[in-house]
Parts: sequence; structure tokens; C-alpha cells
Amino acid sequence: MAEITAGMVKNLREATGLGMMDCKKALVETDGDFQAAEELLRIKSGAKASKAASRVAAEGLVSAFISADGKIGALVEVNCETDFMAKNDGFITFAGNVAQAIAQSNPSDVAALSSAALAEGGSVEDVRKALIMKLGENISVRRFVRYSTQGKVVAYLHGSRIGVLLDINGGNDTLGKDLAMHIAASKPICVSKEQVSQELLDTERKVYTAQAAESGKPANIVEKMVDGRIAKYLAEVTLLGQPFVKDPDTTVEKLLSTHGAQVNAFTMFVVGEGIEKVVVDYAAEVAAAAKV
Repeated sequence: MAEITAGMVKNLREATGLGMMDCKKALVETDGDFQAAEELLRIKSGAKASKAASRVAAEGLVSAFISADGKIGALVEVNCETDFMAKNDGFITFAGNVAQAIAQSNPSDVAALSSAALAEGGSVEDVRKALIMKLGENISVRRFVRYSTQGKVVAYLHGSRIGVLLDINGGNDTLGKDLAMHIAASKPICVSKEQVSQELLDTERKVYTAQAAESGKPANIVEKMVDGRIAKYLAEVTLLGQPFVKDPDTTVEKLLSTHGAQVNAFTMFVVGEGIEKVVVDYAAEVAAAAKV
């Protein structure tokens, strides 16, 4: 049986980024064979990642990367289980490196992203599994968007939980930043009214028609009331129709016109949006256990 020294454990920990006890156990199991221990940790790391994958990861952060020339940008949401873990330096670094990998490798989807190489070395999936092994929480790359443009890509992060990626032509850096901040604050669903789906409009019109009909007014008046409500709705949910947050007396459309600029597209991510969180009632669990 080979002697497992502190130096051996230290070297394996530095090579893998995993915990000291995990590294020591791997060296003991492989009789001090460094390469075999590293391979064993990779196997165990994958096994632990699979087990953790069943746990809900609804916390996390949004990270962004913009190329030096401002022509390519990426926005990604990376999830974990607790808000405490979302503040971990290793987790934050991983998310930033994933955003960079998206911008540089242009993967088609999250599955393709898993094999993309990270700047720090290793693939997204390998580093993700190693991070799970090290931190003990489920970690997942939920979604991303990548823009490549002839104009300029602008990113805005409101803390770490809200992120906006904006593709814009014309204007200056201040305009781009202001519009990205506006999107984070006002949450439009698309750029213009032409992009609002007919299905959504039909639903809103149905609701407004039922509400207006209760007024008892003639059908032609009801129709005008509904048209007015639809116009107001489109102004509220489209970027161009919204009052600019820094100057509510002017719309975003007028602001863009003043600067000779045009918004091509935008995406906003909010951490955990749409993920059903599991709420554990510990008091109920204890009460139920006491009855057994």
C-alpha cells in the first residue's frame, strides 16, 4: 500500500479542482496512482452529476460576453439549487466562460454547447460535472442566445438575475446601454407590433370584447372600444411603443428616430423564470413522521 502524502493530495486537487477528501479517497483506492486517481474522479464526478440532475435548479445567474469589436454577443442562464451557490466564485467564472464559448463556437443548442471548449480548458460538460462534484449542487446550462450583427451588440446585467442582449444599428454607446436598461425595466415582449403573435392578439381581443360588451353599448361602439384597448396593449408590450424610461414624454420609437438608430432584436433572461420551485414544508414532514 503506497503512502498517500499531503503533497499528492494537493497535486490531485489542483489538477482536478475537486475536494481534498475526494482526492485523498481516490488516491487510496488507486494505491497512489495519480493518473488512475484522476480517471476515477472523472468517473465519480459524472456519477454524482447524474444523481444531482434530479434536483431542481431554479437559482443561478445570467452572464454575458461581447466580442472586442462589439459584433458578436452571447447571453446565458446557468442554474444551481441555492442563491448562496450562485455567489460562488467558481460558479460565476464557469458561467462567464460558458458565455464566451457560446459567442466563439456558435453552438446550435444547449446539447451542442456541452461539447464546446472553454477558455480555461475542458468542455462545458466536463467542467460542469467537475463543478458539481466540487460544490455539491446540481448545475445546469438552461438557455442561451447569440447575436452576430453588422451593427452593435450591447449587454446589460441588472445584478446577476436579469440580463438583456440587444442588437442595434446606429446611435452611440449611451443609447445602446440606455435601451438595454429600459428593456430590463419595462420588459417588452418584442420590438414592434408586427411581431406580436396573432394568437396572443386574438386572446386579448376576446377578453376585451367580453369586457366591453358588459357596458351595454352598441356593437359599433364596443368594436371601437376594443380597438382602443388593443392599441394600448400593443404600446405596452412592444419596445417601440413604450414610453422611454428616462423620458416618459417620448416613445422608444421616437428616441431611435432622433438618433437615426434601429433595434434589430433583443432577448431578456430572468433567472428561474418559468421553473417550478419545490417548496418543502418541513413542519408538515416532522408532523407526519411523528405519527408513524
